[in-house]
Amino acid sequence: MTNTVGQLINGEMMIDGSRSQDVYNPSTGAATKQVDLACAGTVEQAIAAAEAAFPTWRNTPPARRAAVMFRFKQLLEDNADKICEMIGEEHGKIAHDAMGELQRGIENVEYACGAPELLKGEHSRNVGPGIDSWSEFQPLGVVAGITPFNFPAMVPLWMYPMAIVCGNTFVLKPSERDPSSTLYIAQLLQEAGLPNGVINVVNGDKEAVDVLLTDERVKAVSFVGSTPIAEYIYSTANANGKRCQALGGAKNHAIVMPDADMDNAVNQLLGAAFGSSGERCMALSVAVAVGDEAADTLVAKLQEAMGPLKVGEFSNRDNDFGPVITRAHQQKVNGYIDSAEADGCKIVVDGRNPQVEGYEEGFFVGATLIDNVTTQMKSYQEEIFGPVLQVVRANSMEEAMQMINDHEYGNGTCIFTRDGEAARYFSDNIQVGMVGINVPLPVPVSYHSFGGWKRSLFGDLHAYGPDAVRFYTKRKTITQRWPSSGVREGVSFAFPS
Repeated sequence: MTNTVGQLINGEMMIDGSRSQDVYNPSTGAATKQVDLACAGTVEQAIAAAEAAFPTWRNTPPARRAAVMFRFKQLLEDNADKICEMIGEEHGKIAHDAMGELQRGIENVEYACGAPELLKGEHSRNVGPGIDSWSEFQPLGVVAGITPFNFPAMVPLWMYPMAIVCGNTFVLKPSERDPSSTLYIAQLLQEAGLPNGVINVVNGDKEAVDVLLTDERVKAVSFVGSTPIAEYIYSTANANGKRCQALGGAKNHAIVMPDADMDNAVNQLLGAAFGSSGERCMALSVAVAVGDEAADTLVAKLQEAMGPLKVGEFSNRDNDFGPVITRAHQQKVNGYIDSAEADGCKIVVDGRNPQVEGYEEGFFVGATLIDNVTTQMKSYQEEIFGPVLQVVRANSMEEAMQMINDHEYGNGTCIFTRDGEAARYFSDNIQVGMVGINVPLPVPVSYHSFGGWKRSLFGDLHAYGPDAVRFYTKRKTITQRWPSSGVREGVSFAFPS
């Protein structure tokens, strides 16, 4: 092992030393370093550091908080290549995809730079005789984030920049599978001038998570990951009196109408289904083709277009996507393909066990296309989270929409059509939180907010954007009057109006 990835607490790097686990390069299958797993005491130390830093930071003017974010943005841009290399080494994401991830994270830092505008509150003069009223957004205190392996740079940047400019202090628990880029980015934030203790990073597993969920000093928790864990996070946080938003799983559908531009739809589906090896909560994993003729055309064009796709190692920009995160996940994805085949589906393009020259031990799954899938099948009902695109056939747009509305997940969806009336009906009536019209990955920009419906989101507020201000603050409304000199009112028992 070359090194151990540790913890960032109160501005200092430290090693817990009680437990550790291997971190793999998924392209080679080799363990390249270890990550130190924080014990409960170490997490409590991070919470204590954040609690100690809070009084000073909450009273720091928003403009000064924003100035730190401006410097942080510049450091992220200056060190982008290094960050992307770290992502590739531990996640396997191809360099161009890693750069796209980082850029979407930087956009959220840019939004956080507007803290003075976002936090200025509201004021009303003379709501009554000589009475003024105004509201303020005040920070919660110590807040925490628990983030997944698939976006080690972007998802943490959905959380702590806004939490911090709102005046909170933060404890981040990133994925232990690919921790290096997340930790390095937090160190850049320190370099940008953030005071010690305002950002703390603890690497760990369930032991670390449970401390964040139960410690009374932590006031709010944000989570992104699978639905079973999201349900656990949300229920446990709520049981311990915390505000919580927990983003869970997805099974995103694209309806392909007979009038769609098929060539464009195919190009869009390729990137949306296989980019980042399908390890995106916004990946399009199901194409619902309306009509057999449209379905046959779509499958034929997809099969042809998938021929040149390249799966391989992250540093080769000619590759389209890289490996999945672990050997176990590779086997899980292959298991879903096996399941679909056993259920009678047609494996049009088989990505099981691809041969990647020079990287024979990597955790690779090739692009896979499965036709004749039905809604009763396990491979349809569950989130595969790999480079697998399934085709389901429907007789009408209404039938296709019913499939989507009946599914337990409601994260993202899209429709490919030239019909404006159909598109409007789809966007008005589909029971999904993020909708695209000829846009396969309808991920909102930083000044909107991200989140699904149904079992894709637990909590009332979405991630980043305007909802983040509400999530990371509590509103205080002040009503004030200074009576004129010498004027005194009598007693009134009526409710004020």
